[in-house]
Amino acid sequence: MSKENNLGPARRRWLYAAVAAAAGLGGAGLAWWKFTPQSVDDGAVAALWQLSFDTPTGERLALRSLQGRPLLINFWATWCPPCIEELPLLDAFYKENSSKGWQVLGLAVDKVGPVRDFLVKQPLAFPVALAGMEGVGLSKSLGNVSSGLPFSVVLGSDGEVKNRKLGKVTPVDLARWRELK
Repeated sequence: MSKENNLGPARRRWLYAAVAAAAGLGGAGLAWWKFTPQSVDDGAVAALWQLSFDTPTGERLALRSLQGRPLLINFWATWCPPCIEELPLLDAFYKENSSKGWQVLGLAVDKVGPVRDFLVKQPLAFPVALAGMEGVGLSKSLGNVSSGLPFSVVLGSDGEVKNRKLGKVTPVDLARWRELK
């Protein structure tokens, strides 16, 4: 019998378990880093307020017109199932809180045709603008290093980033954000 094979069954199981645990922790750590919003690029927020986007109806929406009140920006796409699932929740949040000063903006990382078609089937009370693929770069500058969707950014009435979330928002997120103003 060679020296490499003289591990007993109990020791071998322990070794396999240790390797599996280390791999699991490493994977969890990588996922946490990848899906936790990172810091906002220098000047990204100031640049954000200078942007304007086309809307599905052909108008222009200047973000500076939304300054001065709390704003929830949601990056989404029609081809993103979690994005579509969370839109009714965001719409309800907007309807319940717009009289309290809250604004919601849906920035579609998508093309105008699919967005228009979607909004015919599922109208939203809050404004939607078209960020296209440039929306990916914009979301990255706001801390979305993995470029995942949906991605939400909460800006306070002072215009500064108060919170961000990669992934589908929950009622708990919205309740917590409502208090940030």
